[in-house]
Amino acid sequence: MADGFHDKLHHVVGGTLDTDTAQTPGMRRVEAISGRTVGARDLWMGQTHVHPATSSANHHHGESETAIYVLAGSPVFVFLEDGAERRLETKPGDYVYVPPFVPHREENPSETDEAVVVLARTTQEAIVVNLDSL
Repeated sequence: MADGFHDKLHHVVGGTLDTDTAQTPGMRRVEAISGRTVGARDLWMGQTHVHPATSSANHHHGESETAIYVLAGSPVFVFLEDGAERRLETKPGDYVYVPPFVPHREENPSETDEAVVVLARTTQEAIVVNLDSL
């Protein structure tokens, strides 16, 4: 019987990440850590991949806080600030924090390289609300 102190660790192999999670046009999300994959109670973790010269649709993640770590490429995160579009240009090793309910999109301006980011969310489910505009 598991008592919390002696629960087992779970190993999720990188090549086995699951695309059966909420999606946004223009990007591909893969799920690694969730209630469904490892029995997580309060955490979701995975990756997003954006092909070269591609932008995702506008979206937000509901009540979830999202932490992003840029693994590869140079994705641009676009959101509104005081009614104007703001662009965060990133590179591998950078982090981005997305507060709950903030509309945004990811863009990959590279003509040759895929952009890959690692995501961690404070909700166990990958909440995605796709939007017509920011």
